[in-house]
Amino acid sequence: MIFGFSILSVAIWLPILFGGLIMATGGDRNAPLARILALLGAILGFIVTIPLFTGFDKTTSAMQFVEIHDWITRYNIHYHLGVDGISVLFILLNSFFTPLVVIASWKVIEKRVAQYMAAFLIMSGLINGVFASLDAVLFYVFWEAMLIPMFIIIGVWGGANRVYAAVKFFLYTLLGSLLMLIALLYLYNQSGGSFSILDYHKVAIPLTAQILIFIAFFMAFAVKVPMFPVHTWLPDAHVEAPTGGSIILAAIMLKVGAYGFIRFSMPIVPDASRELAGVMIALSLIAVVYIALVALVQTDMKKLVAYSSVSHMGFVTLGLFIFNSYGVEGALLQMISHGFVSGALFLCIGVMYDRMHSRNIADYGGVANKMPVFAAFFVLFAMANVGLPGTSGFVGEFMVIMGAVKVNFWYALLAASTLIFGAAYTLWMVKRVIFGAVTNHHVEQLTDVNGREILVCSILAAAVLGMGLYPLPFSEVMHVSVSDLLVHVARPKL
Repeated sequence: MIFGFSILSVAIWLPILFGGLIMATGGDRNAPLARILALLGAILGFIVTIPLFTGFDKTTSAMQFVEIHDWITRYNIHYHLGVDGISVLFILLNSFFTPLVVIASWKVIEKRVAQYMAAFLIMSGLINGVFASLDAVLFYVFWEAMLIPMFIIIGVWGGANRVYAAVKFFLYTLLGSLLMLIALLYLYNQSGGSFSILDYHKVAIPLTAQILIFIAFFMAFAVKVPMFPVHTWLPDAHVEAPTGGSIILAAIMLKVGAYGFIRFSMPIVPDASRELAGVMIALSLIAVVYIALVALVQTDMKKLVAYSSVSHMGFVTLGLFIFNSYGVEGALLQMISHGFVSGALFLCIGVMYDRMHSRNIADYGGVANKMPVFAAFFVLFAMANVGLPGTSGFVGEFMVIMGAVKVNFWYALLAASTLIFGAAYTLWMVKRVIFGAVTNHHVEQLTDVNGREILVCSILAAAVLGMGLYPLPFSEVMHVSVSDLLVHVARPKL
């Protein structure tokens, strides 16, 4: 409890409250106040989530920090919150990135500053609500509501094709979510009038119905991951989004889809999950291999990292649907690592774009000669994207490959190909952008990172190296919850 309020409620509503306060500061004449309030709200939002980790009981898979209140009693809908060893890490990841985005956008955004900062604070609270909700209706409300700030961020502060990208992002994610709502209403009837997600774990459902429910959930969650072939909205959204939008989109919002598979698909329809695991594995391996090849031919840095994200998230869904502890824990660690690494790469691309106003790889070359400190950070994050041992990118990928070997050698071989393709497209970008002689007069005029940019890059570098060298604090929190999930999935529900 914090001042008599549940920690989870504070984690959700504190950023939203600050978002409202920032909006009340008015126009750009009060931009400095808006920035200060945004930073204060973001830092406090992160601080209040720390007790979720320090006070978490790692020996149980039960939901912790539970809060439940009546909401719409006529339909048995409750304001029901709680976290287990899986969801607690993503609330921390989301709250960790919010102040970084505020700092990174400090001087970059000059128009509608209050609205921009408020959108990120409100979105942070809504995403925490997604990860903490244990009532299906509450989950759905947060799930849909978090789209609105990102839609506005892309549509207002994005690039030349921002309206197209924003509408495409919104329509893809909304249409999938409507099918999820139908599935939730079916489960409400089958459970005797309950919207409790935990109650759905106990409901006996025929296999045919399970498969239909799985498909409905798939349409909602696969778009968010995004899985092949519903991934095409992501490169457009990344290219047009401002730097802060790209960071949150890659670091946090993609994880919501994979979390949906863990919280809904696997425990609620376990028989269908096992029945359709082959399809999920096939789609995941296509993403890992084919999308990596697509990344290899990109000329825009943001598009390259966006396609890289699709490929790396293929590792996540592969790990989830091979149904062993190495795979699932590796997938979760990969999700967290991908948050750090992809967020850092989009930040670095944003740093260069602010100076050159170009994301085209061909417009660069020899950046290390003019920005040596920046180059060191960029190469570190690129190596983590490749999966270099000692960085966070290695841990999850290695565990997923180990889990895949236990199921099928060929799964592991195809998954491991990302170590080659990932190195190819990442190092190709690094070579052409960072190293070599300065051949462009615009590069000649570049200035190295300033104190604000060094601060954000240093924090992310510490996270990437810290997790890579000592992943135990992350894995031990999730271990019991993952073990319980796998036992549940293995048990027939028919």
